[in-house]
Amino acid sequence: MRVVQAYRYALDPSPAKAQALRSHVGARRFAFNWGLALVKARLAAHARGEPVTIPWTMRALRKEWNQVKATAAPWWRENSKEAYAAGFEGLGKALKNFADSKRGTRRGRRVGFPTFKKRGRSRQSVRFTTGAVGVVDRTHIQLPRIGVLRTHEPTTALLEKLKAGTARILSATAALDGDRWQVSFTCEVERESGRPVRPQTVVGADAGLRGTVLSTGEVILNPQPLKHALKPLARLNRQLARRTPGSQGWQATQAKLRRAHAHVRHIRADAMHKMTTRLAKAHATVVAEHLGITGMLRSKRMARAVADAAMAELRRQLRYKCPWYGSRFIAAPRQFPSSKTCSRCGAVKATLPLWERVFRCAACGLEMDRDLNAAKNLAALAAEVQVVAGSGPETQNACGADVKPTVSGQTAMKQAAGPSIVGGAPSSRKGRQLETVT
Repeated sequence: MRVVQAYRYALDPSPAKAQALRSHVGARRFAFNWGLALVKARLAAHARGEPVTIPWTMRALRKEWNQVKATAAPWWRENSKEAYAAGFEGLGKALKNFADSKRGTRRGRRVGFPTFKKRGRSRQSVRFTTGAVGVVDRTHIQLPRIGVLRTHEPTTALLEKLKAGTARILSATAALDGDRWQVSFTCEVERESGRPVRPQTVVGADAGLRGTVLSTGEVILNPQPLKHALKPLARLNRQLARRTPGSQGWQATQAKLRRAHAHVRHIRADAMHKMTTRLAKAHATVVAEHLGITGMLRSKRMARAVADAAMAELRRQLRYKCPWYGSRFIAAPRQFPSSKTCSRCGAVKATLPLWERVFRCAACGLEMDRDLNAAKNLAALAAEVQVVAGSGPETQNACGADVKPTVSGQTAMKQAAGPSIVGGAPSSRKGRQLETVT
């Protein structure tokens, strides 16, 4: 099974290499701002009735750039052409998201028109897709124009796969995380499909603010790193406000603040990866909800706790990890009343306020923790869903025949109420994800 997987390593660059990385990040930011200024100027000319062409895609922006780069940026050869291409790629995606959001074809919150990037305010990263991108040895990697950089940790895992021919590097992204440079290699990797430890078990995972409750009764508490770091972060922000912007003390305090935020992110990511990997390896089927996190973040009272819990990461990571380890993942739809349904008799309550932490069924008298009740309902959902694997005896498709496949169940495949199923046998070389409703 071939999958797209990322390998991330911390870098230990020399001062000259670190300056070269910052130069490439600045070149990407310059290309983005130059292209945005060009688009705004062309839009203004179009509004005046002038016959102009508006470069709205990455290809059109690069074409305009190649015509004037010698005069617009005489120093452009100091950096790799990939730095400017990364800036135009980001601008093209931002313009597309704005257009799709304005037409109503993009899901999620409303996306505004792109704004200019300012140094120190946006994510400092640059992406390389061509050129000398690779792993030199277990302690060195290579990037275009920047050269060979030393890594802070061994690259043995990726290096062995590259030598064996089971991995191919697609791109590399260098980014500043806190005060340390990181490089992430996006690779196409050949993985052997695993087998879960308990191949007959089904587990439901109900993600909450305090932790994830499993249908087995286990509660995996969230580390809540942001909650525990609020006082140190507040102190550093007060120190930063007392410093003169641009001074050495201001820069030192800002570096401490960046490291503190990076520490919070790393704790949250480490806990989530450990939990999702354990669930995908241990159980044959994992069921989780498709939560509307965007709407939950609009609440001023609980937005910080929702962001600290990273509940959307549970579904995102299980979606790609379950096929790796031979298990399957089922995403319950947003309309599924997991908390309001009785896990014993199936009676559904009309309302269930958030402050009511114990579920009480008026029909059968069941009293249970509401999160555990929701987790059991999620686990029971797996028995009601027909598994459609990409290659297996239960698959219904039209391969090798001049007919369309029939859909079993009450509704069609793409109906909104249908759960999403990922896993089973790999359907194609790219691991296509299939959806069905029973």
